[in-house]
Amino acid sequence: MGDLLVPLYSLDTASTNDPDSGFRIQRPLAADKHRVAAWVKEHFSERWASETEIAFSDLPPRCFIALDSENQLVGFACYDAAFRGFFGPTGVAPEFRGHGLGTRLLLRSLDAMREAGYAYVIIGGSGADEYYEKTVGAIPIPDSTPGPYREWIKPEE
Repeated sequence: MGDLLVPLYSLDTASTNDPDSGFRIQRPLAADKHRVAAWVKEHFSERWASETEIAFSDLPPRCFIALDSENQLVGFACYDAAFRGFFGPTGVAPEFRGHGLGTRLLLRSLDAMREAGYAYVIIGGSGADEYYEKTVGAIPIPDSTPGPYREWIKPEE
């Protein structure tokens, strides 16, 4: 599971808004930092929650969230969180998958990165290479395992 490279200059991100879906993609407010990070920790992992907190260290936050019709958090996507130029972490709660939220979060994040001046983005160790290749034209980066993640502290057992 290596890293992927996404060229942003030819990417079509027009499909991020779908007002009829019952879900909304938006940038969270700085005041939502702890709520979003706690949700990420509960549904995914402590490491991803840490990276999500880093995404809130800038204004506007380098993060997008998916909300249902009752303003409940159901998904998230961050960028420039683990490393500059990297997309992720990202995730949608299992019960809300299949509504295109992950794709909408991905496209909105990549659009924000393009607006910030990036021409390319790296998706690190995705585990969903076929999805990213099909959705955004991601290209595998040779010899990128484990990439920059080799420096992480080993988790306690």
